[in-house]
Amino acid sequence: MTDLFGIPLPALLSQLLLGLVNGSFYAMLSLGLAVIFGLLNIINFAHGALYMMGAFLAWMGLEYLGLNYWVMLLLAPLVVGVLGIFIERLLLQWLYKLDHIYSLLLTFGITLVLEGIFRSFYGSSGQQYAVPDALQGATNLGFMVLPNYRAWVVVASITVCLAVWALIEKTSLGATLRAGTENPKLVQAFGINVPRMITLTYAGGVALAAFAGVLAAPILQVTALMGSNLIIVVFAVVVIGGMGSILGSILTGLGLGVIEGLTKVFYPEASSTVVFVVMAIVLLVRPAGLFGKEK
Repeated sequence: MTDLFGIPLPALLSQLLLGLVNGSFYAMLSLGLAVIFGLLNIINFAHGALYMMGAFLAWMGLEYLGLNYWVMLLLAPLVVGVLGIFIERLLLQWLYKLDHIYSLLLTFGITLVLEGIFRSFYGSSGQQYAVPDALQGATNLGFMVLPNYRAWVVVASITVCLAVWALIEKTSLGATLRAGTENPKLVQAFGINVPRMITLTYAGGVALAAFAGVLAAPILQVTALMGSNLIIVVFAVVVIGGMGSILGSILTGLGLGVIEGLTKVFYPEASSTVVFVVMAIVLLVRPAGLFGKEK
């Protein structure tokens, strides 16, 4: 068996894979946060709770309605996106001109409400969600056995992240979104409904969180607190990548997942804190983040 730095190669590669899977979730969630902050200037602390809601909707769809994974992969983000429309129209629209602390406190309150509702109905113990039949099993790569579902998670996450990045950065729609948040009066003068555009942007951002939740359901236990356990790390990813930087969030999420996986091999005690150590170092060297713009 080949060793690398004293670690068996299969063990090292399996941890790299696990890190890439975790990094895929970090990238997907931090992408949604970056879209919402970059375009709406809102710190959406409810992102973790909406990620949890996506996972629960997948489980509930199968448990109560018999709707399979593939249906819920499309339906859960739509449901959470509609909820996002109500949140933005009823609550967040009044905070755009106020300090960031108000949006942080409001969305933190939304998190407590959503977590409380699901915990009151389903308790704190986790719900199991089976891997869909089409993605069960594993593929032997010779040096390691790759679970098919984990490979799907990585491919699906990266594909969606790159598609969202291309939509915002490379299309006329994305240019209109950016212009609408920077100079709404000018954009409205061209007949574009900027408030509706902002609402749909928030809905799209939280739908990404729900999509990640459905992807996570077969890997993790579906619990009311699964979002709270992840959201602080995701915020750290956004800060490292640069607040509002979409490409920065994607690359940083994937990279930090891999770094976290490697840390579990070489120094397991630091695996839960390595992201915050990296954040501290990056902020000392580049306060705007790796891909952020200095103001």
